[in-house]
Amino acid sequence: MLVIENCRLTWPDFVADYTLTVPAGHLCAVIGPSGGGKTTLLHMIAGFEVPESGTLTFDGQNLLPLEPAKRPAAIVFQDHNLFPHLSAAQNVALGLRPSLRLSADEKRLVSEMLDAVGLDGFEERRPGEMSGGQRQRVALARALVSGRPLILLDEPFSSLDPTLRRDMILLVDALRRKRPVTILMTIHTPEDVADVADQMAFVADGRVVASGKPADILTSALAPRIAAAVSDS
Repeated sequence: MLVIENCRLTWPDFVADYTLTVPAGHLCAVIGPSGGGKTTLLHMIAGFEVPESGTLTFDGQNLLPLEPAKRPAAIVFQDHNLFPHLSAAQNVALGLRPSLRLSADEKRLVSEMLDAVGLDGFEERRPGEMSGGQRQRVALARALVSGRPLILLDEPFSSLDPTLRRDMILLVDALRRKRPVTILMTIHTPEDVADVADQMAFVADGRVVASGKPADILTSALAPRIAAAVSDS
Protein backbone atom coordinates (compact mmCIF):
# COMPACT_ATOMS: atom_id res chain seq x y z
CA MET A 1 0.00 0.00 0.00
CA LEU A 2 1.16 3.52 -0.85
CA VAL A 3 0.44 5.96 1.97
CA ILE A 4 1.07 9.70 1.63
CA GLU A 5 0.22 11.87 4.62
CA ASN A 6 0.53 15.66 4.66
CA CYS A 7 3.57 15.80 2.38
CA ARG A 8 4.20 19.51 1.92
CA LEU A 9 6.33 21.15 -0.74
CA THR A 10 6.69 24.89 -1.20
CA TRP A 11 7.91 27.19 -3.95
CA PRO A 12 7.59 30.98 -4.21
CA ASP A 13 4.51 30.64 -6.42
CA PHE A 14 3.09 27.23 -5.48
CA VAL A 15 2.38 25.18 -2.38
CA ALA A 16 1.52 21.48 -2.44
CA ASP A 17 0.27 19.36 0.44
CA TYR A 18 -0.60 15.79 -0.51
CA THR A 19 -2.53 13.11 1.36
CA LEU A 20 -3.45 9.95 -0.54
CA THR A 21 -3.67 6.20 0.04
CA VAL A 22 -3.50 3.71 -2.84
CA PRO A 23 -4.01 0.02 -1.98
CA ALA A 24 -1.50 -2.50 -3.31
CA GLY A 25 -2.25 -3.69 -6.82
CA HIS A 26 -4.57 -0.79 -7.64
CA LEU A 27 -4.45 1.34 -10.76
CA CYS A 28 -5.07 4.91 -9.59
CA ALA A 29 -5.87 7.49 -12.26
CA VAL A 30 -4.75 10.99 -11.25
CA ILE A 31 -6.75 13.75 -12.93
CA GLY A 32 -6.94 17.50 -12.55
CA PRO A 33 -6.18 20.84 -14.22
CA SER A 34 -2.86 21.69 -15.83
CA GLY A 35 -0.51 23.11 -13.23
CA GLY A 36 -2.58 21.64 -10.41
CA GLY A 37 0.18 19.40 -9.08
CA LYS A 38 -0.34 16.00 -10.74
CA THR A 39 3.21 15.66 -12.05
CA THR A 40 4.66 17.06 -8.83
CA LEU A 41 2.86 14.31 -6.93
CA LEU A 42 4.47 11.61 -9.07
CA HIS A 43 7.88 13.28 -8.91
CA MET A 44 7.64 13.38 -5.11
CA ILE A 45 6.85 9.66 -4.96
CA ALA A 46 9.76 8.94 -7.31
CA GLY A 47 12.13 11.05 -5.21
CA PHE A 48 12.74 13.93 -7.63
CA GLU A 49 11.01 16.32 -5.23
CA VAL A 50 11.53 16.06 -1.46
CA PRO A 51 8.76 17.26 0.87
CA GLU A 52 9.70 19.43 3.83
CA SER A 53 7.27 17.56 6.09
CA GLY A 54 4.88 14.61 6.12
CA THR A 55 5.26 10.87 5.60
CA LEU A 56 5.55 8.74 2.48
CA THR A 57 5.57 4.95 2.76
CA PHE A 58 5.14 2.01 0.41
CA ASP A 59 4.48 -1.45 1.80
CA GLY A 60 5.40 -0.06 5.20
CA GLN A 61 8.80 1.23 4.04
CA ASN A 62 9.67 4.90 4.57
CA LEU A 63 10.62 6.24 1.14
CA LEU A 64 11.69 9.74 2.14
CA PRO A 65 15.30 8.91 3.08
CA LEU A 66 15.81 7.00 -0.19
CA GLU A 67 17.30 8.52 -3.33
CA PRO A 68 15.31 7.90 -6.53
CA ALA A 69 17.38 4.92 -7.68
CA LYS A 70 16.79 3.17 -4.36
CA ARG A 71 13.02 3.59 -4.33
CA PRO A 72 10.69 0.74 -5.37
CA ALA A 73 9.27 2.89 -8.17
CA ALA A 74 9.78 3.18 -11.91
CA ILE A 75 8.49 6.19 -13.83
CA VAL A 76 7.44 6.63 -17.46
CA PHE A 77 7.51 10.24 -18.65
CA GLN A 78 5.29 11.90 -21.22
CA ASP A 79 8.19 12.17 -23.68
CA HIS A 80 9.18 8.49 -23.07
CA ASN A 81 12.82 9.48 -22.31
CA LEU A 82 14.43 6.87 -24.58
CA PHE A 83 18.07 7.06 -25.67
CA PRO A 84 18.05 7.62 -29.46
CA HIS A 85 21.38 5.86 -30.08
CA LEU A 86 20.26 2.65 -28.34
CA SER A 87 18.07 -0.09 -29.75
CA ALA A 88 14.67 -0.94 -28.31
CA ALA A 89 16.16 -3.94 -26.51
CA GLN A 90 18.97 -1.83 -25.05
CA ASN A 91 16.55 0.85 -23.88
CA VAL A 92 14.47 -1.79 -22.12
CA ALA A 93 17.60 -3.42 -20.68
CA LEU A 94 18.43 -0.16 -18.90
CA GLY A 95 15.59 -1.05 -16.56
CA LEU A 96 17.63 -4.05 -15.45
CA ARG A 97 21.24 -2.93 -15.69
CA PRO A 98 22.52 0.55 -16.64
CA SER A 99 25.74 -1.14 -17.75
CA LEU A 100 23.77 -3.17 -20.33
CA ARG A 101 25.86 -6.22 -19.41
CA LEU A 102 23.07 -8.77 -19.26
CA SER A 103 23.09 -12.43 -18.47
CA ALA A 104 21.41 -14.86 -20.87
CA ASP A 105 18.37 -14.98 -18.57
CA GLU A 106 18.17 -11.19 -18.47
CA LYS A 107 18.36 -10.97 -22.26
CA ARG A 108 15.53 -13.46 -22.43
CA LEU A 109 13.51 -11.34 -19.99
CA VAL A 110 14.01 -8.24 -22.15
CA SER A 111 12.75 -10.12 -25.21
CA GLU A 112 9.77 -11.46 -23.28
CA MET A 113 8.87 -7.97 -22.09
CA LEU A 114 9.06 -6.53 -25.61
CA ASP A 115 6.82 -9.37 -26.75
CA ALA A 116 4.40 -8.61 -23.88
CA VAL A 117 3.95 -5.02 -25.09
CA GLY A 118 3.48 -6.13 -28.70
CA LEU A 119 6.99 -5.38 -29.97
CA ASP A 120 8.30 -8.84 -30.82
CA GLY A 121 10.85 -8.42 -33.62
CA PHE A 122 11.57 -4.78 -32.75
CA GLU A 123 14.64 -5.56 -30.61
CA GLU A 124 17.15 -3.85 -32.93
CA ARG A 125 15.09 -0.83 -33.91
CA ARG A 126 16.08 2.57 -32.59
CA PRO A 127 13.54 5.12 -31.32
CA GLY A 128 13.78 7.17 -34.51
CA GLU A 129 12.65 4.12 -36.49
CA MET A 130 9.48 3.65 -34.44
CA SER A 131 6.14 5.41 -34.12
CA GLY A 132 5.13 7.39 -31.04
CA GLY A 133 3.01 4.53 -29.77
CA GLN A 134 5.82 2.04 -30.26
CA ARG A 135 8.27 4.28 -28.39
CA GLN A 136 5.84 4.51 -25.47
CA ARG A 137 5.59 0.72 -25.46
CA VAL A 138 9.37 0.52 -25.14
CA ALA A 139 9.29 2.97 -22.22
CA LEU A 140 6.53 0.94 -20.57
CA ALA A 141 8.50 -2.29 -21.07
CA ARG A 142 11.55 -0.67 -19.46
CA ALA A 143 9.53 0.28 -16.40
CA LEU A 144 7.94 -3.15 -16.06
CA VAL A 145 11.13 -5.15 -16.63
CA SER A 146 12.70 -3.41 -13.63
CA GLY A 147 10.55 -5.55 -11.38
CA ARG A 148 9.70 -2.57 -9.19
CA PRO A 149 6.29 -2.89 -7.57
CA LEU A 150 5.28 0.77 -8.02
CA ILE A 151 4.87 2.17 -11.54
CA LEU A 152 4.33 5.90 -12.13
CA LEU A 153 2.98 6.97 -15.52
CA ASP A 154 3.08 10.73 -16.15
CA GLU A 155 0.59 11.31 -18.97
CA PRO A 156 2.56 8.88 -21.14
CA PHE A 157 -0.11 8.58 -23.84
CA SER A 158 -1.30 12.18 -24.15
CA SER A 159 0.36 12.68 -27.55
CA LEU A 160 -1.32 9.62 -29.07
CA ASP A 161 -4.58 9.63 -31.01
CA PRO A 162 -7.68 8.55 -29.03
CA THR A 163 -7.81 4.99 -30.38
CA LEU A 164 -4.13 4.30 -29.75
CA ARG A 165 -4.31 5.98 -26.33
CA ARG A 166 -7.15 3.70 -25.34
CA ASP A 167 -5.24 0.66 -26.64
CA MET A 168 -2.25 1.60 -24.50
CA ILE A 169 -4.39 2.02 -21.39
CA LEU A 170 -5.90 -1.43 -21.96
CA LEU A 171 -2.40 -2.82 -22.41
CA VAL A 172 -1.30 -1.32 -19.08
CA ASP A 173 -4.36 -2.85 -17.43
CA ALA A 174 -3.67 -6.28 -18.94
CA LEU A 175 0.01 -6.24 -17.97
CA ARG A 176 -0.62 -5.19 -14.37
CA ARG A 177 -3.04 -8.10 -13.96
CA LYS A 178 -0.34 -10.55 -15.08
CA ARG A 179 2.30 -9.16 -12.71
CA PRO A 180 0.91 -7.48 -9.61
CA VAL A 181 2.03 -3.87 -9.47
CA THR A 182 0.59 -0.66 -8.07
CA ILE A 183 0.15 2.02 -10.74
CA LEU A 184 -0.45 5.76 -10.57
CA MET A 185 -1.25 7.28 -13.95
CA THR A 186 -1.78 10.99 -14.55
CA ILE A 187 -4.18 11.50 -17.43
CA HIS A 188 -6.20 14.39 -18.86
CA THR A 189 -8.89 12.17 -20.43
CA PRO A 190 -10.54 10.45 -17.45
CA GLU A 191 -13.15 8.81 -19.66
CA ASP A 192 -10.41 6.68 -21.24
CA VAL A 193 -9.48 5.05 -17.95
CA ALA A 194 -12.68 5.18 -15.90
CA ASP A 195 -13.67 1.57 -16.61
CA VAL A 196 -10.25 0.04 -15.87
CA ALA A 197 -8.97 2.11 -12.94
CA ASP A 198 -9.68 0.91 -9.40
CA GLN A 199 -9.33 4.41 -8.02
CA MET A 200 -9.37 8.01 -9.24
CA ALA A 201 -7.79 10.99 -7.48
CA PHE A 202 -8.66 14.58 -8.40
CA VAL A 203 -5.66 16.86 -7.80
CA ALA A 204 -5.95 20.64 -7.91
CA ASP A 205 -4.10 23.52 -6.28
CA GLY A 206 -1.44 21.12 -5.02
CA ARG A 207 -3.86 18.93 -3.08
CA VAL A 208 -5.75 15.68 -3.50
CA VAL A 209 -9.24 17.16 -3.43
CA ALA A 210 -11.00 13.80 -3.64
CA SER A 211 -10.20 10.12 -4.10
CA GLY A 212 -12.45 7.13 -4.67
CA LYS A 213 -13.97 4.87 -7.30
CA PRO A 214 -13.91 6.49 -10.76
CA ALA A 215 -17.69 6.37 -11.16
CA ASP A 216 -18.15 8.09 -7.81
CA ILE A 217 -15.61 10.82 -8.58
CA LEU A 218 -16.92 11.52 -12.08
CA THR A 219 -20.55 11.81 -10.91
CA SER A 220 -19.82 13.74 -7.72
CA ALA A 221 -20.19 17.44 -7.04
CA LEU A 222 -16.71 17.77 -8.56
CA ALA A 223 -18.00 16.93 -12.05
CA PRO A 224 -18.09 20.58 -13.25
CA ARG A 225 -14.52 21.16 -11.98
CA ILE A 226 -13.38 17.95 -13.67
CA ALA A 227 -15.00 18.97 -16.95
CA ALA A 228 -13.31 22.38 -16.75
CA ALA A 229 -9.98 20.73 -15.94
CA VAL A 230 -10.24 18.40 -18.93
CA SER A 231 -11.02 21.26 -21.31
CA ASP A 232 -8.10 23.23 -19.84
CA SER A 233 -5.56 20.40 -20.24
